[in-house]
Amino acid sequence: MSEPLDERYFVWLYGQVADHTLTDPRCTYWNLFRILYQKEFAWFVPNDDNRAVDGLLMRQRFAEDNNVIVNDEYWLRLGCSMLELLIAIAKRLQFEGEHTVQFWFWHLIRNIGFIGCHDGVKLPKRRIDDRLEMIIWRTYTPSGHGGLFPLQYTKKDQRKIELWYQLSAYLLERKE
Repeated sequence: MSEPLDERYFVWLYGQVADHTLTDPRCTYWNLFRILYQKEFAWFVPNDDNRAVDGLLMRQRFAEDNNVIVNDEYWLRLGCSMLELLIAIAKRLQFEGEHTVQFWFWHLIRNIGFIGCHDGVKLPKRRIDDRLEMIIWRTYTPSGHGGLFPLQYTKKDQRKIELWYQLSAYLLERKE
């Protein structure tokens, strides 16, 4: 019997930004990734639906990369997960910036405070869920601290700005 589509996809997502052959729990993040994969990204700021679409396009890329014909329309229509969103944003950052997708993904993980959440520790699931809720519902600071793109200097409330412009401001500030 073959591995279920959703699990194959999850392993593929993991492999986009982490080494799935590692076995040392201090070097793996399967549990954190599972939480990110199960948490749906919701958008309410105009144009953030584009970032959700970027995340959903990961499913199409998976199918193409693995010669998989997806007959499950329900699976294709599921909302974008936080894991898909973060990987898709890391891909955008790679295109706009100077580093790899892996670099940017782990940079985002560090920005939101999850860098120590490897499989060798008991995950603070409540803290992780609270932080994800803060990102989704934009209850972080006006300068973006607590979100994906914290800024040192800003004149605009980052909670009201679409993620694309937050990303752009973040990259510009890093270059200065």
